[in-house]
Formats: sequence, C-alpha cells, structure tokens
Amino acid sequence: MRQPDVLQPALDVVVPFARGRTGRTVVGICGPPAAGKSTLSAALSDALNLHDGLSSVAVPMDGFHLSNTELERLGLSERKGAPETFDAAGFVHLLRRLRAGEDLVYAPAYSRVLHESIGGVIPISSDVRVIVVEGNYLLLEHGPWASVRGLIDLVLYLDAPDEVRQESLVRRQLAKGLDLPEARDWVYRSDERNAEVIAATRDRADLILSRPV
Repeated sequence: MRQPDVLQPALDVVVPFARGRTGRTVVGICGPPAAGKSTLSAALSDALNLHDGLSSVAVPMDGFHLSNTELERLGLSERKGAPETFDAAGFVHLLRRLRAGEDLVYAPAYSRVLHESIGGVIPISSDVRVIVVEGNYLLLEHGPWASVRGLIDLVLYLDAPDEVRQESLVRRQLAKGLDLPEARDWVYRSDERNAEVIAATRDRADLILSRPV
C-alpha cells in the first residue's frame, strides 16, 4: 500500500500525544468520502506498530453500515452512506467497549466486494495502545453520533481537492457495475451531499490535514 503524503504530519502529532498519556489512546480520522481516510488510517496504524509501546489497530466506522436488506426496508437504498444509514448507536457502543479496555473486542468491517458489513473480523486485545478509528461522521453533533467525539481523544480531519475525490468516487461506482452516467449521478446526488454535511463538522477536529492535488 502506498503511504499517503499526510502520513508523516499525522505521526508527528499522534506519536507524542499517545506517548504523553497512560493507557489507551483513541485517534479518529475523519473527512469526506474518498478523501483517503482508509489508506491513512491503515498506514498510520502500521507505522505506530513500529514504535516501541505503541501497538495499534485500525477500526473502520464503515463496519456499521446497515445491511442492504434493511436499507431497502427503510427506503434508504438510494442514500446508502448517509448518517441515517449506519448503526450509529452500535458504533458508539463499540467505542465505549474499546475505551473500557475489555480483554478482547471484535469489530466489524465493510466489504467492498460484497457491499455489506461483516461482523467479528477485527480482533482488538486489551494491550493495544492506540486505536485508529476512521469514518465520515466522527464529528457530527446530532443523534447517537453526538456521543462519538467525546469517546475519541484526538481527531484528525483529512481533506482532499473535490476533483480528486469525485474522480475516485466515480471509479468506485463504476467498479460496482454502474455505467458512467449512473456513477456520476450517484456521486453528485448522494456522496457530495454527504460531503457537505461532513465539511460542516471540520472545525471540531484537533488537526486538519490536506492531501495535495
């Protein structure tokens, strides 16, 4: 995996922050769709594991997508990825368990092959020092999401140029089988609508990182 250009600035903040604390640190990576959150969180977690005493695991918020069957039942299939299409309360519950340092916690992940969440695939033992949580809605202030910010010690907001994100989002939809007009429609009707919601939370982050063009 190619390391993102923002990895070193993230490490420069996270390493001294975590080392200056006792016990577990929860770091959040927030930002709009296709900003590169998953890539950064995985790279950051891998890099932290190379530092003495800073064992790390990356945990994606996307593991809490509601199933496609449930989205269809709720009439939300065309808004998949919006705040209301996640089990936000379940995500908050996981964060509380992680902060409590339970002996072993299993987190879910999202499969971009199945386009569904898969439970119990990320094991997190109690000796892990840094949990890197990534997702779009870590800084929202309404509903169950409002509890998330208080459960994360340090939040990094990752931004990227709109054109870079949008091209990536179109490719993502093409890979799912949509044709080009359908892919563009989804991106500008759904993904970018979500991006506006996320951008409004930007000022609640502790640090803003920007990917170059």
